[in-house]
Amino acid sequence: MGAAMVGAEKQAASPNVAGRERVFCHDMASYSERPQLSQPVEPYHLDPLFAELTALRGVGDALAKLMARATGGNRVIDLVFHLPESYLDRRERSTIKSSVPGQVVTLEVDVIRIERPQTSKQPTKVMVSDGSGFADLVFFRSFPEAKLRVGSRVLIAGKMDDRRQIAHPDHIAPAEHPDRFPAVEQVWPLSAGLFAWHLRRPVVEAVSRVPENIPEWHDAPLMQREDWPSFLEALRGLQLPTTLPAPEFRRRLAYDELLAGQVAIGIMKRRNRERPGRSLVGDGKLRAKALQAFGHELTEAQRHALAEIDADLAAPNRMMRLLQGDVGSGKTVVAALAMLRAVEAGAQAAIMAPTELLARQHARTLAAISPVPTALLAGTVTGKERARVLEGLADGSIPIAIGTHALVQEGVAFRDLALAVIDEQHRFGVNQRLMLGQKGEQTDVLVMTATPIPRTMLLTQWGEMQTSRLSGKPAGRQPIRTTTHALSSIGTVLQAVARAINAGALVYWVCPLVSESETSDLAAVEARYATLFERFGDIVGLAHGRQDTNVREAAIADFAAGKTKILVATTVIEVGVDVPAASVMVIEQAERFGLAQLHQLRGRVGRGSAQSFCLLLFDDNLTETARKRLALLRETEDGFRIADEDFRLRGGGDLLGTRQSGLPGWKIADPETDEGLLHMAGRDADVLLTGDPRLTSPRGRAIRLLLRLFDRIEAFRTLNSG
Repeated sequence: MGAAMVGAEKQAASPNVAGRERVFCHDMASYSERPQLSQPVEPYHLDPLFAELTALRGVGDALAKLMARATGGNRVIDLVFHLPESYLDRRERSTIKSSVPGQVVTLEVDVIRIERPQTSKQPTKVMVSDGSGFADLVFFRSFPEAKLRVGSRVLIAGKMDDRRQIAHPDHIAPAEHPDRFPAVEQVWPLSAGLFAWHLRRPVVEAVSRVPENIPEWHDAPLMQREDWPSFLEALRGLQLPTTLPAPEFRRRLAYDELLAGQVAIGIMKRRNRERPGRSLVGDGKLRAKALQAFGHELTEAQRHALAEIDADLAAPNRMMRLLQGDVGSGKTVVAALAMLRAVEAGAQAAIMAPTELLARQHARTLAAISPVPTALLAGTVTGKERARVLEGLADGSIPIAIGTHALVQEGVAFRDLALAVIDEQHRFGVNQRLMLGQKGEQTDVLVMTATPIPRTMLLTQWGEMQTSRLSGKPAGRQPIRTTTHALSSIGTVLQAVARAINAGALVYWVCPLVSESETSDLAAVEARYATLFERFGDIVGLAHGRQDTNVREAAIADFAAGKTKILVATTVIEVGVDVPAASVMVIEQAERFGLAQLHQLRGRVGRGSAQSFCLLLFDDNLTETARKRLALLRETEDGFRIADEDFRLRGGGDLLGTRQSGLPGWKIADPETDEGLLHMAGRDADVLLTGDPRLTSPRGRAIRLLLRLFDRIEAFRTLNSG
């Protein structure tokens, strides 16, 4: 009865297995990160898959934006890999009498009566019956007169409510033409304003752009053992189903994605081992002065990470290292000392941050401890100051640069850039990250993130790098007391905030939205600012992403200076804001944030010696998973444990904070639930690259196609550069 979701029913699959010896004539060096249609690729013509969504019939700019928001990209290939999350089986017929309210049903009924509305505000009602009972079809908008006539027998599908009504049925077709009725209907993940009917025709056209003769990149024994269909059969079976797809269809595509990732990581590992570098060894004098200015002993974790970085810098190969620093662990100091090692060796260093706010924070930290000149280069640095910085970088009189993507613009030249530090690297595109390293010769690269990364993600996303981890906090910092509160008790929270302010505390109040929308009932930051301003007066400030940069930074500066006592903000304060006097963090609708993001926000307090508090406000109707996630934050401040648990509870959707679903770059695979496939892909990639490191064999050439399909552009470039 009702709609059956994905089950065990299995499509017959005749795998188009490996072993095909076809000529492969791609000129991989011609590909850019966004391939253009003007570059013909024969015989496997993939360029149409990398066209923008507007290249599809019936997809204009407005619809393309809605689709891109749901698919995570604005290209046809992003739609191809935007797979349904479930399916509705329309082949199963119900009866009106047996229908369960709230379920989607498929009925074969006779049209008994049509009631026309007397006013425009009333709906059209169509009474139908199947012999077991009566129901009404309700139409508030256009009424499909051609399909519904008194006396006709029709197939209908839609959600039955408790009054035996179906408002605007999903499908209507003549009973004598069941072929016009979808047997199995896809349920795609959607975004606000986007509906399934928007996607149906574009998905058909998108999948049709996958070449029929695309070669198989898996070995025949693997295909037979796993009972996998071909790549195109799996895509069609999932995106254009005529029956419920078997689990093997999605597993096949998940393995394709994981294999592409593991091959790309393997290529990058080999590049890092083989590429020449230079030895950077210093005398320690600049570091000693910096540590004296810093005024604190390094933690054991900081000393250990610095020793690993020093060993890489001294080696004759180029460094590619990831420094994970949990909230408040002091990774910026480690990066500063690493940069001073490069300066001691007679070279220059640069650190690039994703926002000017964070870049300015780094600039203040470095200026306070560095015994050599430092300079900031960002979008707001203009005129004579910009000219001075550019001249100093070019002649070497400025040995340390701090900046945003402005560092990689044309016209920025270094005399001798030996160390490039990339902070919060996941917020940069591949091109920007590569370009900073390319500002020097044989440049070592240190990548930093303040977001603790789960073990599974280290394997899947960062496997080409050596990893250093900072745990613990500098001496003198107290644990942050974290509590959870229902939004219905907000009056008690406001009283606690008032007491904290009277005691001299500064308070962050974080909200998830900038303004109210029709699709959300969340408290908006502007509305919360208004209510707090009404209660506390002009000691309340406001900072969010839609403000002018100068206005936002002025609000944050006023808060840091104590001119305002409460800063109502969005997640713009997640990184780069350091206010040691702030000791209270209130996060509204905490269940709407990822655990890692909540952990980052909590880290904005507890940066001084005073006891700090984090109050998590949640909706009264929490899911069980949300309760477990918030309970974990109460239990621990260990960001690495939080990251692992968050990954286990809800996957990797927001662990790196750039997208609330779909990150880190996985469109199909779930590295946590597909862990077995992940390890299998790792072994497969090792065997492949050991025997065919340049991917020139028939299978290797097919794997190159796989790399392109799943956007492993950096691996392409490495293969092409030799």
